[in-house]
Amino acid sequence: QDGDGGGNGGSVASSSSSSSGSGLDAEWERRRLLLSAPSGTVPVMLEADKLWKLGFTGKGVRVGIFDTGIRPDHPHIRHITERTNWTHQDSLSDGLGHGSFVAGVVGGQDPQCPGFAPDVSLLTFKVFTDDQVSYTSWFLDAFNYAIMVKVHVINLSIGGPDFLDQPFVDKVLEVTSNGILLVSAIGNDGPLYGTLNNPADQNDVIGVGGIDNWDNIAGFSSRGMSTWELPRGTGRVKPDVMAYAKDVMGSKIQSGCRALSGTSVASPVVAGAVCLLASTVLPEEGRWRLLNPASMKQALVEGAVRLPGLNLYEQGNGRINLPNSMVILQSYRPRASVIPSQLDLTDCPYMWPFCRQHLYAGALPVMFNATLLNGQGVVGRLERPPTWLPADEGGRLLHLFFEWSDTLWPWSGYLALYIRVRQEGASYEGEANGVVEVVVVSPPEPGEEAPRRSVVRLPLRARIAPPPPRSRRILWDQFHSLKYPPAYLPRDNLDIKNDILDWHGDHPHTNFHGMFNMLRDKGYFLEILGSPATCFDPTQYGALLVVDSEEEWYPEEVSALEAAVRLHGLSLLVFADWYNVPSMEQMRFFDDNTRSWWTPATGGANVPALNDLLAPYGIELGDAVLHGTATVAGGRVDISHGADIARMPAGGWLHKAPLGDAARKGPPSSQQHGFLGEVTHGSAGGHVVVFSDSNCLDRSHMSHNCYDLLLRLLGRVAEGQRGVLGDAVKLSAPYLTPAYNYSRPARRPPSEYNFTRVSYVLSHPGPPTCFPNAACEKQPGDPACQALLADDARARAAAANASKRGSILLNSGNLNNNGSSSVGNGGVGQVLLVHPDGSGIGGAVPGSRPLTVTVTPMRLSLGSVVLGFLVVLSLLLPVALWVTLRVRAG
Repeated sequence: QDGDGGGNGGSVASSSSSSSGSGLDAEWERRRLLLSAPSGTVPVMLEADKLWKLGFTGKGVRVGIFDTGIRPDHPHIRHITERTNWTHQDSLSDGLGHGSFVAGVVGGQDPQCPGFAPDVSLLTFKVFTDDQVSYTSWFLDAFNYAIMVKVHVINLSIGGPDFLDQPFVDKVLEVTSNGILLVSAIGNDGPLYGTLNNPADQNDVIGVGGIDNWDNIAGFSSRGMSTWELPRGTGRVKPDVMAYAKDVMGSKIQSGCRALSGTSVASPVVAGAVCLLASTVLPEEGRWRLLNPASMKQALVEGAVRLPGLNLYEQGNGRINLPNSMVILQSYRPRASVIPSQLDLTDCPYMWPFCRQHLYAGALPVMFNATLLNGQGVVGRLERPPTWLPADEGGRLLHLFFEWSDTLWPWSGYLALYIRVRQEGASYEGEANGVVEVVVVSPPEPGEEAPRRSVVRLPLRARIAPPPPRSRRILWDQFHSLKYPPAYLPRDNLDIKNDILDWHGDHPHTNFHGMFNMLRDKGYFLEILGSPATCFDPTQYGALLVVDSEEEWYPEEVSALEAAVRLHGLSLLVFADWYNVPSMEQMRFFDDNTRSWWTPATGGANVPALNDLLAPYGIELGDAVLHGTATVAGGRVDISHGADIARMPAGGWLHKAPLGDAARKGPPSSQQHGFLGEVTHGSAGGHVVVFSDSNCLDRSHMSHNCYDLLLRLLGRVAEGQRGVLGDAVKLSAPYLTPAYNYSRPARRPPSEYNFTRVSYVLSHPGPPTCFPNAACEKQPGDPACQALLADDARARAAAANASKRGSILLNSGNLNNNGSSSVGNGGVGQVLLVHPDGSGIGGAVPGSRPLTVTVTPMRLSLGSVVLGFLVVLSLLLPVALWVTLRVRAG
């Protein structure tokens, strides 16, 4: 599950079943027998036959298949109610085979490849040509018609990384706000993390991941977390549920059955299950007053079976279970709920990454982004701020701050938790338990007088322990990370031709998850800073990691870090990436579909900005694009298109090696390039280390990791160990690269590329703002933080007087008599999280939270072309067209 390989580009992937695990398990033995029997199909494995025996077959449910069409008299489908064509191709039929397959999985009746709901009314919307071409505008028109003809369920076996394709995203919100249950594939970009596809990553959509027949996660299934909220927030749990996705049987174009694999197969499995489950809600005339995107998702996620060995960003809520969900629906009353249903931060591996690291006083807050589902109505709100109700001594030592959706629309919203340990818990070791309580209200439905009201309780359990020593506390800079969308951010490894966008989040819980696990295995504690570098206490940390930085730096940040290194002994570790303006210009292309030129916003890293950061130490990165292999302290390091270290001061250390320079034509240079350097700065023992490349820490397209090098560097700068940068590489004179005619890499002028459009720093000039994810000491204007600091000061004073008074006075300005607390923001002050509930997407709903951390007013929307790689990877078009075509491959 921590594989190094890249993901598949299309929605149908190669398949090979795995039978690892306990062959003696009764459930697996039953599954083996089912698979070997003539009736051993996916619907039977998911126990649809139990619902069939009760007489439920999808009758009365209208499902829309957005795909490649179907023949008018397909023998596997009983009720083809309507076929429509939204493409420029003059045919309603399926010339590719994917639409027929998906329709068969949902509603087929052939005994060799039965669907889930054979009596469903099937409407096909041809939105792909037989050449697999589509446009956003075709989808918009088809969605409008689906609303008009009142379909109940839509299956979308498509997806892509562009969650800022605003016309598409807004239309999906409109579709679900009309009560349509929308099911979509989570994507085939696994085993990589941070690869969720849109629209499956939206709260109002049922996002489906894939497993094999033995409940192992499919290698191609995309992993979470969502990346909408980065870099200043944290992602949500997705996928929602898992379903079988390998060697699933479905209908051929004319007749007969075949097997396909991919999350575009898992999506119609769930869509068919949804149709079948909907038909169990009786009487039929009241069915669609009860069923909506929230209530159906509640039934699916609450009835799902958690899969062993997988975390929540891999499996969401687990594999669907039809009998469980049917029971929930048949006794359902409109209510609100939360995903996940409980936060047990001690539950490994399911609650990875949170279960890997205990809470401790003085740390930056642990952020968790929960999803509120509101089955009471399409619109809702919180009646009052969320409340923390501690259940034990440890619970009373926790401080929780909240942010939440002003308006829950459509059918959902977010609840963000910022979890800290009070200073009086610095010596505490044990569990902390309590409940977060929120009350969701919605307007009364016709015939009702009082608003609908639902109390939602989220149990929380965590482990508190004393803070680790400073040398073991590492801070990760998330604030200076940019990604696609909204801008064309190119990949860091230029050898990768089929995935040219940097869209995986660059976060320790997404594509740097392997590094995070390694650091925890070695006893390091990693905290994540989503605020400027002026927003933490440098005396608490051994090192700050700046990895693959694309954002600009405030001058105040540069000054603050220089003082932290010089006066407080903080060490700064920078892992850079390539930057070369001519190479960036060569990556420029004209997109025929958006009718615009696409130019990279920066290189793999923003080297001019990094040089501003490194200027106080006399270090400069150049514009060579290094690639090759070098040796450091006897260990191999791979450099996959990194920046060279072009200037170093005397007294520093510098490793050099004969490496290729992809930016300069001609034979390889005989000159060596600097790739690993260090200086000491000030009298407090602070170090500044620079390495050329971050690809050896990034699981996205890693050829060979450099975890050992990172550990050695941390040991050197934070714990005084030796052995990485010795006297043999110490500089007796200033170094300037002789490999080429060096000049300091420059930013492009705004006339060529207006970087302000994608930079928070440039678009928010002035003193840096510390967000709620920062240290409380750095938020003097935040009432919740100031109350917490006052509580901590009183607790320290009380502890100092405890021996005189015989007891410690616990006095909290935000605590009620029962120890509960309620602090937070609901649309007040700085907003960190961009959420897929309408907020931050152009104000889709009056009263929805505005996006106050705008990354860009520009919408570089690759989603104006919607292409699904629907059948085989060999159909991938040339790399030059990839950006145009990849966006909606589910």
